[in-house]
Amino acid sequence: MLDYDKEADEYDATRGGEPRAAAAADAVLALVPEGARDLLDVACGTGIVTRRLAAGRPAMRVIGADAAPRMTRMAAERIPDAVVLADSRRLPFPAGAFDAVTSVWLLHLVAGPEDVRAIVAECARVLRPGGVYVTTVDKAAAHDVGSDIDAVLAPRPRRPAQDRAEHVEEYAIEHGLAPAGQARFRGHGQGRSPRSTVADLRRGWFTQLAPDDPLAERFVVRLEELPDQDVPRADPEFTLRAFRKPAVG
Repeated sequence: MLDYDKEADEYDATRGGEPRAAAAADAVLALVPEGARDLLDVACGTGIVTRRLAAGRPAMRVIGADAAPRMTRMAAERIPDAVVLADSRRLPFPAGAFDAVTSVWLLHLVAGPEDVRAIVAECARVLRPGGVYVTTVDKAAAHDVGSDIDAVLAPRPRRPAQDRAEHVEEYAIEHGLAPAGQARFRGHGQGRSPRSTVADLRRGWFTQLAPDDPLAERFVVRLEELPDQDVPRADPEFTLRAFRKPAVG
């Protein structure tokens, strides 16, 4: 996994910046009930999406939580007095504290299914009855857009996807949540070009392929043969799933 304290300063610029954040926040809010009084954004990162969630619903109290100290400090600059340092598997909030909980680009990062279960369990725990949990699913698959770059990289080793939609739904149901809708949004500025993909290979972006692996160098050679070296291919389309906690009585 990437070191997100080291990634913090360049995180927004390398991941679509404000356009991607705006698309994510709009899609999330479309799944959050209008009457929600408070929302917890789990793994809020730099707060670039969290700030837009707050701006989109001025009457709703928005809290961000993240486990990376540098990310948390950056988020606190965007939403002062509303960010906590916290492990998403052990949230420092009482049961039933929020009308909505979100986790955007989190579940794909964790080590295994037990961590996903723990995160979903915590998000369900801190929801009030009638509340909604919204999360991204199938993130890695979204980046395969059918381009010539994807064709070159198809044989690469991949880690198991921890955020497969069917698994996340299974865990949500295990913890008393029911499916409540979905949405999609564009990952603005995240379309790969051959040259940027070579740079990602050489910095270890593909976590199952070390930069000094001979296979990585073979991919580099093939990528450098592709046309339009600096032309980004299609942006990914990310998927959100919503789950509702049944109302009491």
